[in-house]
Amino acid sequence: MSCTMSTLRAHKACATISPNERGATDGGEPGMAAADRLPRVSAAQPTAAGTPRRAAIVGTGLIGGSIGLGLREQGWWVVGADQDEAVAAEALRRGALDAVGSPAGADITFVATPVGAVGAEARKALASGEGLVTDVGSVKAPIVAEVGDPRFVGGHPMAGSEQEGVSGARPDLFRNAVWVLTPTDETDDDALVKIRSAVASLGADVVSLAPWRHDALVAVVSHVPHLTAATLMALADERSEEHRAMLRLAAGGFRDMTRIASGHPGIWPDICQENADAICSVLDRFIGSLAEVRALVAEGNRAGLLELLEQARNARAHLPYGLDRDESLTEVRVPVFDRPGELARITSLTTEIGVNIYDLEIAHSVEGARGVAIVVVSRGAAASLLDALREQGYTPSARSLS
Repeated sequence: MSCTMSTLRAHKACATISPNERGATDGGEPGMAAADRLPRVSAAQPTAAGTPRRAAIVGTGLIGGSIGLGLREQGWWVVGADQDEAVAAEALRRGALDAVGSPAGADITFVATPVGAVGAEARKALASGEGLVTDVGSVKAPIVAEVGDPRFVGGHPMAGSEQEGVSGARPDLFRNAVWVLTPTDETDDDALVKIRSAVASLGADVVSLAPWRHDALVAVVSHVPHLTAATLMALADERSEEHRAMLRLAAGGFRDMTRIASGHPGIWPDICQENADAICSVLDRFIGSLAEVRALVAEGNRAGLLELLEQARNARAHLPYGLDRDESLTEVRVPVFDRPGELARITSLTTEIGVNIYDLEIAHSVEGARGVAIVVVSRGAAASLLDALREQGYTPSARSLS
């Protein structure tokens, strides 16, 4: 079959920047504001290195700045902007950007704003050109529905830092971190492949989930834990006024459990508003579970309490810690109809059965309306994936890559 390939295997290009752009925040006329000295360009501006891949960052804080640093290490030319021009200037000074400007002409735009602003910024980026757009918000279903474009793929890197803002940005922030993509049946397959490629190049372990599924799961593992830590910390703080020694007694366990309460509070009202249904559902279940624990304690039920604690200990011990990148690999080829949404269905299936994807391609046939999805997984997981695909009506084949 004659094919053209859209592949995850990204090549590297060298991006250079003129001394005037690099030093835009270091020189200039006395008394001139840093933001006023920034080079104003679009992502389409050519560079001395030829035509490297071009990315745009909207929101140049911790996450956006880290994306910029990581992409520039991979040879991308990166333009960025922030609502606060001083933040964009700092991102440029720290090397997270090649220039400050609009996403027009970018191959991929990353929207790294608070979730309440993602939809509008994503639509603006889509309207500015033919490039692809993704975001980093921790709520997905409302955003994906609001944007509603085949060139948009919702995203959520499960990574952070004790530091805030672009001063805490680093190029390896996403290395071995889970980065969720939320394609839908309307998502363009090439858009998913290219965005997944860019994300994987940052060292992330990429998984795919339906937007609503992401929101339900992240309420359990991120949103409610943050609210719980904040509530417990507030309770301890209130009691510390009565008992001055309380916070001095806060040992490692208490500090570990409440560490996430130190995160920037400004992003959480939007998150709670956008994911209210899932958060409230998990809170209801959590409150019910706490009531059961209270009953065990009040009744002196040692056996029941020990069973609960053993179950929790075992579950904690089996939390995954990322991919083994030295595994032997198998290539699974899946004939598909050449239409939007096919890769979304396959990648979401791999997530549901616990199979990690190491590489992903889509081969488009020039002879008809069919193509081939090429999925690279560990040798040990190939059989499970083949069985799951066949159960869904696919006719996959496999070959060892080692």
